[in-house]
Amino acid sequence: MSIKDDVNYIKNELSNEEKFLESFVKTERFFKKYKNIIFVLVLVLIIGTIGYFIKNGVDKSNLYDANVALNKYLETNDKQALEILKDKNKNLYEIALYLDAKKEQKNSDISLKYLKDILDYQVAVINSNSNELDVLSKKSDFLLKDYAIFNRALILVNDQKYVEAKELLEQISKDSRASELANLLKHYLVTK
Repeated sequence: MSIKDDVNYIKNELSNEEKFLESFVKTERFFKKYKNIIFVLVLVLIIGTIGYFIKNGVDKSNLYDANVALNKYLETNDKQALEILKDKNKNLYEIALYLDAKKEQKNSDISLKYLKDILDYQVAVINSNSNELDVLSKKSDFLLKDYAIFNRALILVNDQKYVEAKELLEQISKDSRASELANLLKHYLVTK
């Protein structure tokens, strides 16, 4: 029995080695057939990873430089810092323009939609410009629409146009934060 077991053991070992060699040959054929594609994919992966880390580092550096430039501009009103800000981070540049225009109470060429709308609203309120407030309140996506309507009503009250102010206050929705102010003004207008 022992010779028979030994022969079976040797057969199994040869079969296992044969399977190993067969899989090795298949792998080698596959690699030879697709070695250029595999090489290109590995190269693209390595270059992509390096590029990602370089871009991430440059973005962090630009953000830091932009924040330093914004702080310098806000503290010293340095125009060179504003130019650096314009090159490094367009959004922070727009914020600097907004803050500058707000300080001077004037409109500015800001391309960020919501900042532009808020600036236009603030300038219109400061200048008591009813026409500008009307234009802003008619924009469907304006953030401060109800406050613009309320401020238009205040301007009308100051001009003693009470009926028009009452009609305008009715346009403010009941679930708006400005409805409380509108209700106070409506109570004042009851006697007018």
